[in-house]
Amino acid sequence: MNKILQKAILGAENPTNNDFRLTPAEGLELLTETPWTQVVEAANTVRQKRLPGNRVGYTAFRIVNYTNVCEVTCSFCSFCRPYKSPEAYVLTLDEIRQKTIEAKAKGADHIFLQGGVNKEIPLSYYTDVLKMLTQEMGVRVRGFSPVELKRMAEFNNMPLESLLDILKDAGLSSVPGAGAEILSDRMRQMLSPKKLQAQEWCDVLAACHKKGLPGSANIVFGSVETPEEIIEHLEYVRKTQDQAVTANVAGFNSFVVWTFQPQTDKFPIRHVRGDEYLKLLALSRLYLDNIPHIEVSLLGMGLSLGELGLHVGADDINSIVIEENVLTNHGLTSIEAAEDFIRKAGFTPYRRSLNFD
Repeated sequence: MNKILQKAILGAENPTNNDFRLTPAEGLELLTETPWTQVVEAANTVRQKRLPGNRVGYTAFRIVNYTNVCEVTCSFCSFCRPYKSPEAYVLTLDEIRQKTIEAKAKGADHIFLQGGVNKEIPLSYYTDVLKMLTQEMGVRVRGFSPVELKRMAEFNNMPLESLLDILKDAGLSSVPGAGAEILSDRMRQMLSPKKLQAQEWCDVLAACHKKGLPGSANIVFGSVETPEEIIEHLEYVRKTQDQAVTANVAGFNSFVVWTFQPQTDKFPIRHVRGDEYLKLLALSRLYLDNIPHIEVSLLGMGLSLGELGLHVGADDINSIVIEENVLTNHGLTSIEAAEDFIRKAGFTPYRRSLNFD
């Protein structure tokens, strides 16, 4: 077996010994020069060593896009609308309550709040929504991408840390790694010049972790990113997680691999082959030695590729998703379907929360 892959397997057997940690150069060699079949085989071995057993997790949540107004205007996004658009909206508390009632009827116990950078929404709206969801409706809430949080703090003239205290007190329990896409400033300039730069994205998530708000991280690829930029992205994520581990605070519970979906003609995307997706999913398991769970995106990649993903390093399917307005949902929409999918893939399903607790 490739010496780098042997090193990664030894690292899984000796998790406290950083001598076995893959370097960026080694990660790049695996990505660009090593046969994908070897990488996925090693990743499955590492997954079994780190998470022995045959279990695969799933969760049940509803995404609530509380607004479609966003001033960031990412080049690949077809969801956002300008402030004065006739299609612009901000959901009322009653509308969010109704969506939550529908979600609970289907077995969901989490709400994922996701919207846009909308300076016209007062801070009281967010706290009222969080209190309604957690205190009245009895659900847990993940919410707000790093750029939403940073701009929300700026709009309210307060430090990010103060904002996080307010949101957490109102009921926020975790945060997504949304808006990462590719953590390369060259790519981020193409994606959206108004979006957070790579280190800013990491800094916001690090601040969340210190406040006891864990979450996830992801990568979205399939454009004109280079292999070097993919490794740069993984390195940003791993270093951010290192900070959380060193400080003994909540960090990234999981990492998700996505591909760009065609939404606009303003941003170049390319076809990603199945073996290319599986190789990066596997590399994530090998490189991100400090993140416990790797999720295969059924929503983005579909069931067939998702099933294979569970045999190349992933241990979670990141489903069910009851509502998705931004992307086309290729995944599962019921608890029964999720458990059936996992069993047919050869694993034992277990339901977990968005925080893996």
